[in-house]
Amino acid sequence: MKKLIYALSIALVVLSCKEEAPKDYVTLSGTITNQNSDSLIVRSQTYSKKINVSPDGSFSDTLKVEAGNYNLFDGSESTTIYLKNGFDLNLTIDTKEFDETVSYTGTGAEANNYLAATALLQETVFDDTEMFKLEKSMFDTKMEEVNSSFKKLLKETKNLDTSFVSQQTKQIDGLIKYISGSYEDKQYLITVLGKGEISPKFVAYENFKGGTTSLEDLKGKYVYIDVWATWCGPCKAEIPFLKEVEKAYHGKNIEFVSISVDKAKAHEAWKQMVEEKELGGIQLFADNDWKSEFVQAYKINGIPRFILIDPQGNIVSADAPRPSSNDLKVLFDELKI
Repeated sequence: MKKLIYALSIALVVLSCKEEAPKDYVTLSGTITNQNSDSLIVRSQTYSKKINVSPDGSFSDTLKVEAGNYNLFDGSESTTIYLKNGFDLNLTIDTKEFDETVSYTGTGAEANNYLAATALLQETVFDDTEMFKLEKSMFDTKMEEVNSSFKKLLKETKNLDTSFVSQQTKQIDGLIKYISGSYEDKQYLITVLGKGEISPKFVAYENFKGGTTSLEDLKGKYVYIDVWATWCGPCKAEIPFLKEVEKAYHGKNIEFVSISVDKAKAHEAWKQMVEEKELGGIQLFADNDWKSEFVQAYKINGIPRFILIDPQGNIVSADAPRPSSNDLKVLFDELKI
């Protein structure tokens, strides 16, 4: 009898050990209100997984991952999510107020609720264009305040592992460095390229349909310009949205112009993509890729970049909303286009 009890005790210990062993995968479940798609995509540069979403907005799946930040895409918008094997996360989102409603419960929730709060804080900072109008010394003081806000949020968040804190500290430092480094360019956008200023011109750019087109040829209409390239992933991601905007405003007092800054050796690739993807609007090829006077005058060092010019040739926005942003429709409606 003693042997039987001993054997049972050993079995229970083994079973208990098995139950307490950490999971080598992430459990991710939740509910999406006003869903944009029948699936979610969790992705990084080296990982991608599709998670099916039920008609009622619920989802649940497991993922085996390397610990780190991932992009969670719902078919229209995305958010950053931190995943680590052993996490058991439950996520809720209402896509009508996407960033404002991202919320997590369960194991790993603290790090992810921190990321959601950080995203809102970043949005507030990037929306504050007034800070770039400050004198340099006042701007630097503002940056110190922003840095303190991010570091305070990180410090006050409990149950974060040291590697996550280290990673986030580096990201905060990088963000502050990036914003501070863009001060002069932003000053230029606000002053030289401010609303109402005369727009720099592009002259005799090759038109895909034949001949050449200059900005002066388009006077009398609003001109929405997309500066892009065939190799640019984010540029290509905007194409479906741009097509929708073009369709919605077809026949209105606006021209849609796409300017490729591909190098001369990619000229045929440009023509092929325009044809294969049936790109609309006015498709132009810049005269000297990134070195084009128009591109240089607008201080374009990253694409896609969108510009809106009024019928008189004056700047409405030197850094206009993307086609994928609802802010573009709001802007067009304000202008009564």
